[in-house]
Amino acid sequence: MSALAFRQRPADGEAGGLLVLHHGRGADERDLLGLADELDPERRLHVFTPRGPLTIPDFPGSHWYLVPRVGYPDPDTFGRAYEALAAFHDELWRETGIGPEDTVLGGFSMGSVMSYSLGLPGERPAVAGILAFSGFVPTVEGWAPDLASRQATRAFIAHGRRDPVIGVEFARRARELLEAGGLDVSFHESDLGHQIDPADLVAARAWLAQTLGGR
Repeated sequence: MSALAFRQRPADGEAGGLLVLHHGRGADERDLLGLADELDPERRLHVFTPRGPLTIPDFPGSHWYLVPRVGYPDPDTFGRAYEALAAFHDELWRETGIGPEDTVLGGFSMGSVMSYSLGLPGERPAVAGILAFSGFVPTVEGWAPDLASRQATRAFIAHGRRDPVIGVEFARRARELLEAGGLDVSFHESDLGHQIDPADLVAARAWLAQTLGGR
């Protein structure tokens, strides 16, 4: 199938949608697979977890891009990851027969950045939702969101106020940007650091069911 390694958790019976979860910096395709049953306990959705294409010497795990500065991905490695992930998503839609309108792109940290990156530009198909834990909408040469074409896309943003890696101000900016563009945003802050709050998982579960409910 894809050039990207991946894991999957099939739905029980016919899938009511797709959930694609993108891991954070230094992790791999196994990292977020355990969230599948947390977010979709009824196993209505077909869940996929791809692995980032980049490895860095002397740094463990896989990555989506290099980080010269938080919020500003390296354009070259970001561009290659973007193209690889776009091809992966396109293959999923062809192979499963489930379209972008029945897909949520999600992730943690760097994986949230990739979810925004593939979910917001006008050149990509509009998805049902973006599930962003501890991430940001990137500023990177050659990429820009087209919010006017994303009016049917919903967003769930969760971030810790004590996050020392990606400050909560990035989540607040994402919320302001998306809401100003007319998107439906569910926003959550916690007192945790760079991690997923279990309470936010509960809220995300309800949001996901609503976003792909009845599909």
